[in-house]
Amino acid sequence: MSSPSSGFVVEPAKNVAVHGEYDVVVIGGGPSGIAAAASAARNGARTLLIESYGFLGGMGTAGGVTNLAGLYGIRNGVMQQLVHGVVDELMERIEWLGGLNQPQDGMQGRIRVRSYDISAYKCAADALLLEHGVELLFHAQARAVSLADGRMDSLLVETKSGRKAIRARAFIDCTGDGDVAAQAGVPFEVGDGQGSGLFPTTMFRVGNVDAASALAAIGDFKAINDYMRQAQERHPGRYVFPRDGAIVRPQLNPTEWRVNVTQIKNAQGKAMNGVDAVELSQGEIEGRRQIASYFEFLRAEVPGFANSYIIEIAPQVGIRETRRICGLYQLSRDDIENSARFEDTVGINAWPMEMHQDGRVDWVFPKSAQRAYNDLPWRMLVPLGISNLLVAGRCASATHEGQSAARASGGCFVMGQAAGTAAAMFKDTPFAEISVPALQQRLIADGAYIER
Repeated sequence: MSSPSSGFVVEPAKNVAVHGEYDVVVIGGGPSGIAAAASAARNGARTLLIESYGFLGGMGTAGGVTNLAGLYGIRNGVMQQLVHGVVDELMERIEWLGGLNQPQDGMQGRIRVRSYDISAYKCAADALLLEHGVELLFHAQARAVSLADGRMDSLLVETKSGRKAIRARAFIDCTGDGDVAAQAGVPFEVGDGQGSGLFPTTMFRVGNVDAASALAAIGDFKAINDYMRQAQERHPGRYVFPRDGAIVRPQLNPTEWRVNVTQIKNAQGKAMNGVDAVELSQGEIEGRRQIASYFEFLRAEVPGFANSYIIEIAPQVGIRETRRICGLYQLSRDDIENSARFEDTVGINAWPMEMHQDGRVDWVFPKSAQRAYNDLPWRMLVPLGISNLLVAGRCASATHEGQSAARASGGCFVMGQAAGTAAAMFKDTPFAEISVPALQQRLIADGAYIER
């Protein structure tokens, strides 16, 4: 054993029981994980999805996002849905449960989102994966990996039943933070490379809103920011807002509104590091403090909110960026701005760059008014060094700026469906060597939209 002053404790070696052996194991149940697991199982793979919460949805549920972004883009000058496949099945189920709103436009018609009820999303995601035969393991966190000959042999997870080992032919890291890839030794980058990154936000929802008054006052996407400026002018020093560019929007029930305004910094004034346990803990507290302060402003200054109340604060702070793995290709700012096309495309990213900077949000849109979207290449899902591991979602291979667009849920569904389909199709081929045309053909057959 270590001495009391060494700063370390030796963890005794022990045998770990094998929970199961699978064709494909997906770690993380956000949009990319849902799409990956459903696609792998639908294409014949025995599939396990591991999730640290007791429900699916990732930032869309645990982070309180409540809308699907990046499904719609401008093609030939017309706004239309460009991301299809597993997400269509999910939306159909959410709508059947009465939880899907009509599309909402913003930013002068340059973006379109679909808001939903979080509870409906959770139930719809469960049903979707169970129907496809996916096995779910909730309340489990990835803790270590076992490697052999450049491959992942097994994954160790911590559960309420203790530590378990899980073996698989292929693994897909959809954790958002690149937890599994990092444990496997895959090189990665964090944030902007300057000690900061995209600033996180703690989301909350407000109920008992006078819908008619609120819509008349702040139905326009930017109107809430005018109210913020006017309140500061009327009451100098009373209101200190976390950032400009607040987003306050109605949900399916117009008496319920979602608020996206907080911005979480660390002690140095940089973006909170979502993979630092201390900063993450402090950030959770700071997010709730900012919510209480902003809610005071809403009730006092914004029409329709005088009798409102907070109905939910998201279970966790909403993380936009932590680790980004180094893969065969990094999606870049240039790719977003210039509507890049790739021979190895697996689908569409239709969201612009959304840069959450210190005190503000900067939007950068594609230059083309006819094709305001870009392809997502297969290579950004293939990490360096591990032949049977894929990474999908916001931790896929991209630059800091490229990730600010591809991290939206639309792109994550695309990446997840491609990863899950490939993991089921190519049983013994290293992922860096698969037949991309064969993968594209299968994706199209399964309902995905790919421009070739």
